[in-house]
Amino acid sequence: MTAQVSARRMGGAQRSNAVALLLVAAFIVGGSVAAAIIGGYRINLTPSEPLGLWRIVALDRSASAGDLVFICPPQMPVMREARERGYLRSGTCPSAVAPLIKTVIAVAGQQVEIGAGVTIDGRRVAFSALAERDGKGRPMKPYRGGIVPEESVFLHSPFRGSYDSRYFGPLPASGILGLAQQVLTYAP
Repeated sequence: MTAQVSARRMGGAQRSNAVALLLVAAFIVGGSVAAAIIGGYRINLTPSEPLGLWRIVALDRSASAGDLVFICPPQMPVMREARERGYLRSGTCPSAVAPLIKTVIAVAGQQVEIGAGVTIDGRRVAFSALAERDGKGRPMKPYRGGIVPEESVFLHSPFRGSYDSRYFGPLPASGILGLAQQVLTYAP
């Protein structure tokens, strides 16, 4: 009889220890993720830019063409549709999506033309061919083109399957979190 009581007590103690260990592990992982986000670190899991660990570096000037930035897209119909289609992941932006890593290729006042590819002020942008359909065969609707509005940026990624301004148009520069700096990345 005492052996059964001891076994029950031991089993209960092991369960308590396991629960305590899981709680400690969850606290450590959660704390690490929170510290990384607060410290400006992000993990990129999309092929638009190299995979891995990135850092957001403060941008103390206006964005200019060639800047690789982290940007939060605003809540707008095209972004809600992109979220529903699975192009955007959940994240820390006010629109509840993860920040995008994209290169600024045009700023306010520049002329953007969309055809088979993108042209900025009459110059063709390399690797800017548009996809007619996404990976699931759904039609892709390109941005109509025009002058980039004040306090806005036009974004691009050389990855053909990237969801960028070719489809959603210019975004407010106020959504820029900072420059994107590679920390530990891998480009497959």
